[in-house]
Amino acid sequence: MDDLMASSRISTSGMKAQATRLRVVSENIANADSVGTKPGEAPYRRKTLSFKSELNREVGADMVKVKKISTDNSDFERRYDPAHPAAGADGYVQLPNVKPLVEMMDMREAQRGYEANLNAMQISRQMISKTVDMLK
Repeated sequence: MDDLMASSRISTSGMKAQATRLRVVSENIANADSVGTKPGEAPYRRKTLSFKSELNREVGADMVKVKKISTDNSDFERRYDPAHPAAGADGYVQLPNVKPLVEMMDMREAQRGYEANLNAMQISRQMISKTVDMLK
């Protein structure tokens, strides 16, 4: 019974981590066109996150946690648009380093990870329920 409870907690930690990942991806997509408002001002910088495995001593199992949310330091694209308020002296505007196609793939992968953890948790709950029924 303890193993079934542990597997449910592990799945829950995975769901929380994937939910955070979905939030970060959503923020990136929402800001994919966010450029500066003043000349030379930097646009939105894409956020990334990394996971870590953390031992939960109560359960005796490794849990998935978000290690950190950081920024992607890749170069910004530039577009020539001297009329734009954020254009520098050379007439170029810096664009966010967000690639919507990459973000959509990350979102789909996070969604699948969330669903897999949800299915594992539902199966654990069913097994716990059946075990309790058998003990009656």
